[in-house]
Amino acid sequence: MFGLDAFHLARIQFAFTVSFHIIFPAITIGLASFLAVLEGMWLKSRNQTYRDLYHFWSKVFAVNFGMGVVSGLVMAYQFGTNWSGFSQFAGSITGPLLTYEVLTAFFLEAGFLGVMLFGWNRVGPGLHFFATCMVALGTIISTFWILASNSWMHTPQGYIIENGIVIPQDWFKIVFNPSFPYRLLHMSTAAFLASAFFVGSSAAWHLLKGNDNPAIRKMFSMALWMALIVSPIQAMIGDAHGLNTLEHQPAKIAAIEGHWENPPGEATPLILFGIPDMEEERTKYALEVPYLGSLILTHSLDKQVPALKTFPKEDRPNSTVIFWSFRVMVAMGLLMITLGVVSLWLRFKGRLYESRPFLWFALFMGPSGLLAILAGWFTTEIGRQPWVVYGVQRTIDAVSAHGDLHMSISLLAFIVVYCSVFGVGYHYMMRLIKQGPITGEGHVVEHGGPGQKKTPARPLSAATHKEGDL
Repeated sequence: MFGLDAFHLARIQFAFTVSFHIIFPAITIGLASFLAVLEGMWLKSRNQTYRDLYHFWSKVFAVNFGMGVVSGLVMAYQFGTNWSGFSQFAGSITGPLLTYEVLTAFFLEAGFLGVMLFGWNRVGPGLHFFATCMVALGTIISTFWILASNSWMHTPQGYIIENGIVIPQDWFKIVFNPSFPYRLLHMSTAAFLASAFFVGSSAAWHLLKGNDNPAIRKMFSMALWMALIVSPIQAMIGDAHGLNTLEHQPAKIAAIEGHWENPPGEATPLILFGIPDMEEERTKYALEVPYLGSLILTHSLDKQVPALKTFPKEDRPNSTVIFWSFRVMVAMGLLMITLGVVSLWLRFKGRLYESRPFLWFALFMGPSGLLAILAGWFTTEIGRQPWVVYGVQRTIDAVSAHGDLHMSISLLAFIVVYCSVFGVGYHYMMRLIKQGPITGEGHVVEHGGPGQKKTPARPLSAATHKEGDL
């Protein structure tokens, strides 16, 4: 397929499926906590607006949660089908970590999800709020174990190798490996921001359409407060993560910077833009800012950043890709901070809900959090290459012995099925969002209705249907 061998097709397949999958858990993590906050605020204030928003976003959460579970199952199977070398080599560590995720997070989420989605008028308000909090906690615990497993692949420790197999020695060191705290904070915060911009963009769309009511204003305001407060914090976490990566994966940093060599005694410049060329070993058309690379990455004006030419060619990540994926992530982050600052100024001026240019800005920033997450994961995972377990096992040694034709057919099948199935799910979520919050939803009435006592609370029945709709 396109002149690629089975190894590269397996990598593309995993990248494709994980790119689809990661969008859903990111929104799930953020929306679960958002729902817990909404219900907590309703219990405290009895303000109907919070309850209306809870019922509205719980439908979106339910559909998104289902798609996340389905797409996540495929990821686990691929370890055995396409990456059996990795499973055989490091399965004694990644297997238990993923099992802990199922035993703690997945069981917790599954146990309370039914109460959260269907029990509003069937259990007491305190128990229902507890169920919502447990689902939100489950998403965080799931993030903990997934990031522990993935971070160990980046900064492995707490193990020995016997007969070509990894043997765990210290589970505390395995879980709390050097990159884990930074990556856990970075990913969790990214999920909260992605959800905030998703919510804020939805509110902006309604305001632009003239659907101006207290529920729309409330979710727009809450999303912008999150953007204002959390975006700068995420930038600081990212800086700390970068310093950790410089210590443990210097080749990745060199590739991100497109930095090839260090002239003696010169500080490292920051290359804003350019085209890294892996064959010619230089960054073409580089636009540099003197000293800034050293200042950002070493917090000094004289220390140098490791250069790509100091590493063997076979150990260098693909700078051409991660040079730009990193800059996409940073650009999205800067736009998030800008949106938060502008929202504060407009809030002070009393024009937060009326400024149409700002509402269009907020609308187009809706996918920015997800784009930043995808760009960040590309940077992280491609930057780890050519290692699947950094410094321990090469990716080429981890792949299964499949033929080119087999991998081509399976990749095409994944593309068709994913675009079809998840495309329908995405379309349905957009219909839910366009419907908007319904005032008074969740009250107990005798005639039933969506979300009411005498009608099954089916998330897939939440969107109104018009004649001619599928």
